[in-house]
Amino acid sequence: MRKISIFGATGSIGQNTIDLIRRDPEAYDIVALSGGHNIAQLARDAIELRAEVAITAHDHRLPELRAALAGSDVEAAAGADALVEAASRPADWIMSAIVGAAGLAPGLRALEQGSTLALANKESLVCAGRLLMKTAEAHGARILPVDSEHSAVFQALVGERIDEVERIIITASGGAFRDWPLADLRTATLAQASSHPNWDMGQRITVDSASMFNKALEVIETREFFGVAPEHIEVLVHPQSLVHALVGFRDGALMSHLGAPDMRHAIGYALHWPERRSLPVARLDLASIGQLEFRAPDLARYPALRLAQEVMRRGGLCGAAFNGAKERALDHFIAGHIGFLDMADITEQVLASLEAEPGLIDASMTLENVTRVDGLSRDAVDQVVTQRTG
Repeated sequence: MRKISIFGATGSIGQNTIDLIRRDPEAYDIVALSGGHNIAQLARDAIELRAEVAITAHDHRLPELRAALAGSDVEAAAGADALVEAASRPADWIMSAIVGAAGLAPGLRALEQGSTLALANKESLVCAGRLLMKTAEAHGARILPVDSEHSAVFQALVGERIDEVERIIITASGGAFRDWPLADLRTATLAQASSHPNWDMGQRITVDSASMFNKALEVIETREFFGVAPEHIEVLVHPQSLVHALVGFRDGALMSHLGAPDMRHAIGYALHWPERRSLPVARLDLASIGQLEFRAPDLARYPALRLAQEVMRRGGLCGAAFNGAKERALDHFIAGHIGFLDMADITEQVLASLEAEPGLIDASMTLENVTRVDGLSRDAVDQVVTQRTG
């Protein structure tokens, strides 16, 4: 039996991972499950899968988790330290699906144990890609991509050499506002931004899809994971979300990866790698689909993509600053403090202010420095929002 831990078990990635595990439960021994505020779901899954420990990210929810687990053999724990402790427990395969920079510390600890890390937490690579990859190499661990785009690139590169790659194209649905008049975005509401046309995801990632901040992170993730130059990474808006990525080689050929918009494909590929096993996903009927649409993204509509290119060119800890500012700006949009377009504007303003701090962005890439820059960027966003709203 393979020992498995799932961090972010109550989110869409975690639930889809559990769905696959339920189909062959005798093959897996569940070590740890973690979640956020959905204590009931976390407890149900932990009891059903006979996990060793269930962790909520929120300390004040620990009594509720303990009560929900009463009578079972599952331990209850809470907080950031508990997540890192759980990642220290021996496991063969660990799903990293915690949303945001909070996934970095447990991901690093998992790699230090030599585990295979199935990475759905793109923020880890954006904030500290070089640190993550070096940690994996130093401990003989492996990182497998779970974002559908990066899984697609990974699969297209099987048997190929990265030095023969000329370009990598990742696709984007365009989100909730892809066909809106540009002028209307200034008054876009949270409810409107939270409705994705193709995917069933959590609120934060759905809003990030509407703003293309999610794709901006994935562009940086592509750079960090595959080591290609920023100018060789492209984004195409593809409303059908059937072509997840394309890899172009120096002979002019393009390898594309197509599949139904179902995250169980990428999760299943990482779970069973290096084998391919049957998965409960829809098979495409290309004749009935008829045609596929692609168009270049409008950078006026999606300024986050422009910012991603600037972050990659700047390097250092700029990714940590970018992600922290973006996450905190999203908090303020969800809370109703700022408008939809303000998120990119404020993130850009904060990046400029942190870059002006001598030595900050160019400090060595350690967990401590990444955490420091992340905190400074969030504080800077709060200051800007306060100045704007009075």
